[in-house]
Amino acid sequence: MKLSTKGRYALRAMIDLAVNSSGDSTVSLSSIAQRQHLSEAYLEQLAAKLKKSGLVVSSRGAAGGYRLAKPAGEISVGDVLRACEGDINLVSCPGITGAEDAKACIGADACVSRLVWVRINESVRDTVDHIFLSDLVEESRRLAAPASM
Repeated sequence: MKLSTKGRYALRAMIDLAVNSSGDSTVSLSSIAQRQHLSEAYLEQLAAKLKKSGLVVSSRGAAGGYRLAKPAGEISVGDVLRACEGDINLVSCPGITGAEDAKACIGADACVSRLVWVRINESVRDTVDHIFLSDLVEESRRLAAPASM
């Protein structure tokens, strides 16, 4: 799997949303697009996926926009990537993806390299599932803070 612009831009948008919203306030996609130098039309497509996945909620009207559906500490990078990219396995191997696919792989039962692919995929999932938006917001604020002398 190669992470596409969908996943990368969605993560940037979610971090921006977490940094720039508070409580029940919303953030417009146009303001995210401007700050992140992204296409607003593309962000609309990503926001629809994020909303469908239950990661953001939207409101209409003059003060409308988007906000996180739950606290930033409860939304992982993995949640965001899965919402926009789907499967986040790094290695595609018919012997590890499912029972039906395993039948398509001759020798899956005796394939030792399959264990490597399983561990790589588990490692990637574990990593992205243990980095939360709140961690990235904190890092963003740390980087934006003026350097102390």
